[in-house]
Amino acid sequence: MAALILEPTPAYLAPEERALLERAYEFASKAHAGQKRLSGEDYICHPLAVVSILIELQGDAETLAAAMLHDVVEDTATKLDDIKAAFGEEIAKLVDGVTKLSRIEFRSRFEEQVSNLRKMFLAMAEDWRVVVIRLADRLHNLRTLDPLPVDRQKATARETLDIYAPLAHRLGIWRLKWELEDLSFKYLYPEEYRSLSRTIAVRRVEREAAVAVVIERVKERLAQEGID
Repeated sequence: MAALILEPTPAYLAPEERALLERAYEFASKAHAGQKRLSGEDYICHPLAVVSILIELQGDAETLAAAMLHDVVEDTATKLDDIKAAFGEEIAKLVDGVTKLSRIEFRSRFEEQVSNLRKMFLAMAEDWRVVVIRLADRLHNLRTLDPLPVDRQKATARETLDIYAPLAHRLGIWRLKWELEDLSFKYLYPEEYRSLSRTIAVRRVEREAAVAVVIERVKERLAQEGID
């Protein structure tokens, strides 16, 4: 098995916390062995990416370990009791919470949607880390949505705008909120997204050119004043 290499590196974790994450990686790698994503890559790449997103948010060791294990109960023969025996009650409860949230189906944008949203908030009230893991999970799924049929892409993007982005807003996790919204817009309104992206790119180039001119003028003025 390949050694665990994370980017970014969770330098803020203590040695024993990194050891916990290593164990979770080994456990998840064995559980997901042979499984592939629709993209063709090994399934373990998904929990690794979710963990990386949470490291950027300075997630604690238990959150990272649970994120590494978040699909093990749902997608493999592993039981929740196996998680509890290997990693303890706290991590098992986090994994169980994420598993339950992932089973909520959003079939309607109206009454059922509101009811399901309430369920998610109840889960958040019990342990907000469950929702954060689920948000990171959704973000990586959005980042890798291309292999899915167009109708599934749009359904996932709409669900994200209706449910997940507001949750990220509610938690104040702006980095996740903005990317969830940006990627959802990309799949729901591809033409408008491409047009907006081109406009932003042009303006960025113009802004960088203007800044370069100002910097050059400042350098010239400093040189005239004999200031290095």
